[in-house]
Amino acid sequence: MGMMSEFKSFAMRGNVVDMAVGIVIGGAFGKIVSSFVNDVLMPPVGMLIGGVDFNDLAIVLKAATEEAEAVTLKYGAFIQTLLDFVIIAFAIFMVVKVMNSMKKKEEEKPAAPPKPSAEVELLTEIRDSLKNNN
Repeated sequence: MGMMSEFKSFAMRGNVVDMAVGIVIGGAFGKIVSSFVNDVLMPPVGMLIGGVDFNDLAIVLKAATEEAEAVTLKYGAFIQTLLDFVIIAFAIFMVVKVMNSMKKKEEEKPAAPPKPSAEVELLTEIRDSLKNNN
């Protein structure tokens, strides 16, 4: 089996395709959450704590010189990234929780009783026939 055909069989397996779709959707979801945090959530929070823009929150470790830029510890950007993570983790938790509850409900459904064997059916017919003759 050639390398290309082997790669094709690997890439076309259901698990790999599902994983690729999940990664693409996850990336898009991450961008949506980042926009939500940066553009919707953080401006009101910054306004509530005195008009602070979280992107500007930083500690200058070394001042800028003519040759080099300032060295800063940007803890405001870290706070925004942390909020992104918490929101994404919560959303994934909720999706997994819903999926698990659906799976549990499916497992709890009683299975249809198994069809009786041929011998049991024959004995049932004989019993019914004897009841009708008496």
